[in-house]
Amino acid sequence: MTNRLEGKRALITAAGQGIGRATAEMFIAEGAEVLATDRDTGLLEGLDCETMRLDVRDDTAVREGVARARPDILFNCAGFVHHGTVLDATDDEWDFAFELNVASMFRTIRAALPGMLERGGGSIINMSSAASSIIGAPDRFVYGTTKAAVIGLTKSVARDYIARGIRCNAICPGTVESPSWHDRVAALGEKLGSHEEALQAFVSRQPMGRVARAEEIAALATYLASDESAFTTGHAHVVDGGWSGQ
Repeated sequence: MTNRLEGKRALITAAGQGIGRATAEMFIAEGAEVLATDRDTGLLEGLDCETMRLDVRDDTAVREGVARARPDILFNCAGFVHHGTVLDATDDEWDFAFELNVASMFRTIRAALPGMLERGGGSIINMSSAASSIIGAPDRFVYGTTKAAVIGLTKSVARDYIARGIRCNAICPGTVESPSWHDRVAALGEKLGSHEEALQAFVSRQPMGRVARAEEIAALATYLASDESAFTTGHAHVVDGGWSGQ
């Protein structure tokens, strides 16, 4: 490790597990001062940084978190994966997905941006997905729609503040091994009557023959947070093991 984030302050949402936690650990190892947040504070145990309970759907709590962190780096990682087609989707699922997957980023960026501008710069990193405007994934109607919106949000913020020291990028992973992914495998396994068959269904669509490790996505987030990516903004960075390139 080379202290690539030394002197920088970072706010991370959904830092309790999966990509969020792997990124928090990597940011810490690279010298950042991290405020790791999650709705479940128990998941934040063991992180060697300041932690805070944060429900990103609560605007007041978001503003409190931003005021506490004063971030140079904002990593929006909170989200939820809905399963099903347009005919399966309910109004409640649609509303919840946009609230958590998109509106939460609107809130955190709106809260963090003034301080970043005042301090002369910042890096905003939004979690999107390869299943978005990049590719259409089966049974991911609601999820893919929200993640396409995240890419549009990212490009808009990047364009508006490109000359004022603000960079805004999206990360678009393929399937990543995480607690939420294991839950989806288990749910499909119950439907199919076989956990192994469900696991194979996920892995078989990956050209590399495996799913990603959370640390592989965290490495990209670290690059986008660091000054190494100073000339990079407004892009959807695909890290999907070749899934969208088939």
